[in-house]
Amino acid sequence: MLTRGSVLGHIFSDGPSAILHAMKDIVLLVHDIRSTHNVGSLFRTAECLGVSHLYITGYTPYPVHSTDERLPHIRNKLQSQINKTALGAIELVAWSHHDDITTVIKDLQNSGYTVVGLEQTSTSTALPEWDPPTKVALLLGREVEGIETSLMALCDATIEIPQFGKKESLNVVQATAIALYCAQFAK
Repeated sequence: MLTRGSVLGHIFSDGPSAILHAMKDIVLLVHDIRSTHNVGSLFRTAECLGVSHLYITGYTPYPVHSTDERLPHIRNKLQSQINKTALGAIELVAWSHHDDITTVIKDLQNSGYTVVGLEQTSTSTALPEWDPPTKVALLLGREVEGIETSLMALCDATIEIPQFGKKESLNVVQATAIALYCAQFAK
């Protein structure tokens, strides 16, 4: 049976302990994502790719927590929908909900994180050319409209995934998975 360690051992000649020591400190800023299924999938993706914390902000649906003030039927419905795709990852990844993303961004920057927007802009760095810092806060935006201009102004950098298709976009979870993989394993 293959385990995470055995797979990493086959991929990386220095063995799994070398890659675990080299892992970057990555957090996700999940802002104004509407779909509970995307939120659940982001939890699974985060757990798989070594994200240390999800900061859930804006109108993004979030799991139930100890001081949850939402009406019970609403929080239970959202919890069930998020769990459908998270498949237990909610319990494995640290997360918190915040109303004000601006404060979260500034606090992360003051703690040494580089805030990086995952967005297509005229000044974005193509993902293959990106040299990720050791501490990354990856900002995700709305599924259709992307990251708001006011939040882009708070980012230290922006990255984008070069694409060949006519759609020129990916689902937020797919894009996040690609960016996280590159952030963790870029040489």
